[in-house]
Amino acid sequence: MHTNVKAPWVVIIPMPGNPAPSPEHRSPAGDGREIVLQGFHWHSHRGFAGKSWYRIMQDSAERIKSAGFSWVWFPPSCDSCSPDGYMPRRWNQLNCAYGSEDELRGAIQALGPVKAMADVVFNHRVGAWTAGVDFEDPPFPNNRAAVTCDDDSGQGHGAPDTGECCTAGRDLDHTNHDVRNAIKNQMRRLKSVGFRGWRWDLAKGFHGRFIAEYNDATTPEFSVGEFYDTDRQKVTHWIDSTGGKSCAFDFPTRYLMYDALLRDDYSKLRSHNHGRAVPGGLIGYWAARSVTFLDNHDTEYRRDAEHQSHHNDTRHIAGRSVAMGYAYLLTHPGTPCVFWPHYFDWDEYTRCRIERMMQIRRGMGLHAASSVDIHEARKGLYAATIDGKVAVKIGAQSWGPSGGNWQLACDGEKFAVWTR
Repeated sequence: MHTNVKAPWVVIIPMPGNPAPSPEHRSPAGDGREIVLQGFHWHSHRGFAGKSWYRIMQDSAERIKSAGFSWVWFPPSCDSCSPDGYMPRRWNQLNCAYGSEDELRGAIQALGPVKAMADVVFNHRVGAWTAGVDFEDPPFPNNRAAVTCDDDSGQGHGAPDTGECCTAGRDLDHTNHDVRNAIKNQMRRLKSVGFRGWRWDLAKGFHGRFIAEYNDATTPEFSVGEFYDTDRQKVTHWIDSTGGKSCAFDFPTRYLMYDALLRDDYSKLRSHNHGRAVPGGLIGYWAARSVTFLDNHDTEYRRDAEHQSHHNDTRHIAGRSVAMGYAYLLTHPGTPCVFWPHYFDWDEYTRCRIERMMQIRRGMGLHAASSVDIHEARKGLYAATIDGKVAVKIGAQSWGPSGGNWQLACDGEKFAVWTR
């Protein structure tokens, strides 16, 4: 059981030798080798030390690039009646609580080859002066017709909602041609600012066929939907509803990981698909369209009154379990997404190991559709080899790969990773 080895680990990582992923892994799911950084947390809109969040992102650009991230997911970039950006008001106004439009452009430019992903919130909207349908900047040709007829406000004259209702704002009617055109125009503007991919907020709120249409119109290099559900089959059905034109966040894997790390029991990290042992979450069934993560702005722990009243999930992953979780995500299929606080704010122990495992993932050529051979998945131990050249174990019990020139590449409290 490896617990106290100090970084850096002395090991040579060969260049990728496996074939490139199939065309399935290309746009809107990239080339399968992306590593995403969620570039904010719930309170990022407050900035820090007198700097806006966009300025902080710009100042952090060199570290982000040197770490090897492929994408940075930005917070919502428009005027909102809530500072976090998830209650959009004036779409055309890109000055927001995270900073000015000029600072936004500066952050995207500073990231250079690391691509920027916009958080697009198009399920709902609030009026310019009220929570109603007085939409401005831009208005719709008919504001009432732009809102679903079953919206809680009773002010909508549009068609019934094609997804789950959102009580926080006015549910937009995506069957309305004017609504869809306005959304596409806004997305084209975001592309002109420098965004090259989309993170779809509240994807449960409208049918996936509209995301397919919006992606067809704007050709993102990466698309991922927040279909917040732990039921793997429901998430798979949502991806199907987009025609496979978007990835989805792997909430099933996230909550399996939470339970496994909390209980030191990894039994549910193994499932079966047509008689074959596979990972338990979405990655075991549609890895090429799965974006894995440990925590995000909706699951992070917060110690304030806002947290008590907000819907956010308190089942956050804590302490050195974070590094254990990334040992799993950064070696397994799917596209891993690292949370800003885990990388920048947690501690040096965690940051160092995230960086090292990112190096291993890139150097060994692991990708979204890599194959997994699960050796153990039980109380105290999970062990697997990935593409036959990376081995990982997490849990309190000891384990090591057998045969074939394995070298310890990274380890820490209750986890280890080997390469050959």
